[in-house]
Amino acid sequence: MSKTSIGEDWCQSHLADQRLYQLLEKVDGDLVQEARDQGCRHCQGKLYRSDYARKPRGGPLWEVRFSLCCGREGCRRRNTPPSVRFLGRRVYAGLIVVLVSAMRHGLKPERVRRLRQALGIDRRTLERWRQWWLGRFVESAFWRDARARFLPPLAPPTMPLSLCLSFAVHERPRLVDLLRFLAPITTPSAWSALAG
Repeated sequence: MSKTSIGEDWCQSHLADQRLYQLLEKVDGDLVQEARDQGCRHCQGKLYRSDYARKPRGGPLWEVRFSLCCGREGCRRRNTPPSVRFLGRRVYAGLIVVLVSAMRHGLKPERVRRLRQALGIDRRTLERWRQWWLGRFVESAFWRDARARFLPPLAPPTMPLSLCLSFAVHERPRLVDLLRFLAPITTPSAWSALAG
């Protein structure tokens, strides 16, 4: 897929795909079950569901972020596993942040304006996302460790477009693969290093 084919077609297709939203919710359910099976990372106590309310903007009607809490008295620590639905504490769903940020590289200003209006995204929000991808993300320990997986190397100035092209996200399973790749940075502890 070329840079010129980054457009509204595949993005709108993904954003309108209710089956994709259901699949991402199922993947998150699997991630929470894996974390639950491992037990508390602090005391190895049994973990119980302790989801909390989230209402991401931009499309999917996910109302909770899956989370766990240790049941051992004296510990009771929260364990929020990685997610493919949420990108840290961003207000918009993770796939919105990734897809819309990538599309900015291939769209004319008029199309970006229409997309912003359709999803209710402020211009300043888009600019913050862009700065995050070009700054904190590419400077993060996560990216320093992960970038060696990509040949040819991905161009930091075109993030996240270069990630989307590498993963061929125009195909639904590949978009899920990209969101799984980013999942380790979605936990509260990892996100605090990337917040900005």
